[in-house]
Amino acid sequence: MTAILGVSAFYHDSAAALVVDGEIVAAAQEERFTRNKHDAAFPARAIEYCLEHAGIKVHQLDFVGYYEKPLVKFNRLLETYLSYAPAGFGSFLKALPIWLHKKLYLPRVMRRGLKDYRRRFIFAAHHESHAASAFFPSPFEEAAILTADGVGEWSTASIGVGRGNRIELTHELRFPHSLGLLYSAFTYYCGFKVNSGEYKLMGLAPYGEPRFAELIREKLIDLKPDGSFRMDMRFFTFAAGLTMTGREFARLFGQPARRSESQMSQHYMDVAASIQLVTEEIMLRMARHAYALTGMENLCLAGGVALNCVANGRIAREGPFKRLWIQPAAGDAGSALGTALLIWHQLLEKSRSPASGDLQHGTLLGPHFGDTAVAEFLSAAGAKAHRFDDDELFEAVAGHLSSEKVVGWFQGRMEFGPRALGGRSILGDARSPQMQTTMNLKIKFRESFRPFAPSVLAEQSGEYFDVGDGQDSPYMLLVGPVREDKRTGNGNGSFTGLDKLKQIRSQIPAVTHVDYSARVQTVDAGRNERYHRLISAFYRRTGCPVIINTSFNVRGEPIVCTPEDAYRCFMTTNMDVLVLGNHVLLKHEQENAKQFDAEAHLAKFQLD
Repeated sequence: MTAILGVSAFYHDSAAALVVDGEIVAAAQEERFTRNKHDAAFPARAIEYCLEHAGIKVHQLDFVGYYEKPLVKFNRLLETYLSYAPAGFGSFLKALPIWLHKKLYLPRVMRRGLKDYRRRFIFAAHHESHAASAFFPSPFEEAAILTADGVGEWSTASIGVGRGNRIELTHELRFPHSLGLLYSAFTYYCGFKVNSGEYKLMGLAPYGEPRFAELIREKLIDLKPDGSFRMDMRFFTFAAGLTMTGREFARLFGQPARRSESQMSQHYMDVAASIQLVTEEIMLRMARHAYALTGMENLCLAGGVALNCVANGRIAREGPFKRLWIQPAAGDAGSALGTALLIWHQLLEKSRSPASGDLQHGTLLGPHFGDTAVAEFLSAAGAKAHRFDDDELFEAVAGHLSSEKVVGWFQGRMEFGPRALGGRSILGDARSPQMQTTMNLKIKFRESFRPFAPSVLAEQSGEYFDVGDGQDSPYMLLVGPVREDKRTGNGNGSFTGLDKLKQIRSQIPAVTHVDYSARVQTVDAGRNERYHRLISAFYRRTGCPVIINTSFNVRGEPIVCTPEDAYRCFMTTNMDVLVLGNHVLLKHEQENAKQFDAEAHLAKFQLD
């Protein structure tokens, strides 16, 4: 047996992944255990889970890999601070303590966290880790690889190839010219949190018009046909300061950066639409260049920018590749898995046999709680629950959904990555015109403009959505248009800005965004049998194979991990039904159950 642990830590979304004899056994983000969203600490709890799930001890690990090369990264930081001196001194002072106490001494820090581990540590390059996470679990024997994020050591994007059990990166874009940092600068300008709110910017974009796109192309970046570009750093402060943009940026766009949680004006919607369009153009150019360089039919994507599912959707529909596979945990968390797979295949030269779907097991790689554990918890909590056999369960829950009840769905293993995919999900009826507003304001306690994603039976997905010919979307990482014959109305009419929400646009209005798009999850029985059976029951009952799927949490909270997390979220929101395995709880029956203070619960989490 060869056991390899991959670790990512000390920036954001720390995670651990365990690969045993080439099999992806377990993976999880630290935030799910500590309940601290985007937790950057050493992933002690995630490591403990991975080892416990596999039934092995620390001393049985053969290798531990880390997702980047800290000394190379420190060199980049020093060179950057020196080149901007004295302007970067404040940022340097803030960054220095964590480097002096942790990052420059990572072997020592990791040995402290892995007390019985006596073997070597492997440090992979940041974008190699991303590339490995993209290609090795994919269903392809060979593929082009494209990675893009903020920055690793020096690289901000890379192109390469994967063949069999090897990857090779051949081209790169280097700091400070970064698509991830460019997008994060606009995230910051529009009043959202960097490394957290980028998906909000993407969701906001359809409410605006891209009237600043040409300004971005003319003033902020020098974009080449191959997707490479240079940023005019006069407008950005991230290289030397503690913010992303400054006065020159605000002067260029005519208004100051939006204050967090302040009213959203049309100006910021238009800015969001503009940078989203430019980002899509850059990703399409990069993808086409990757095709020209490699001649491959398939493309694998990873890095934080690969979570931009609107850009991914355009690559799938408009790009030259026949098929696309995107790492479900495309950000830094997924690099823990990439590092472990890189050690197995590339360092140890172990063979690889692609599977027809992929090798990531539906990315259901987190903790599982059996029927006995759930029953014991419910008894201790004083909760009233009804237990069903499987066939009865799916029919009963489908009935609640078709009655416009909001259902917390807690099944099997927890997802690895930022998307809830039917393991830790909140579900609703996509046909309901009120459901988007209800779930945003009364369940998730978040901004009303945030769209919800549809889960659709893979067999029927083409009847409702276009995500590209022959392309599935099992990990909710592709946006595609709703089919014309499912649309209603005549566009947004006279509505502008957030008022566009008032327009009914399709037969599934709760998951149809204002531009007639949807972030699609195709559900097949192979990756998630129970979730597929639930949607099938809903389909038989209603004739609609589509339901709403959003992550099981409130705003600022990590996705729930345990039955206790799920129960607490259920009791502190306006959720109607909670399903824990085969146990169904109805809110109105919980008179004598352990109660929670909703305001106190929400106050635990910082706004994202």
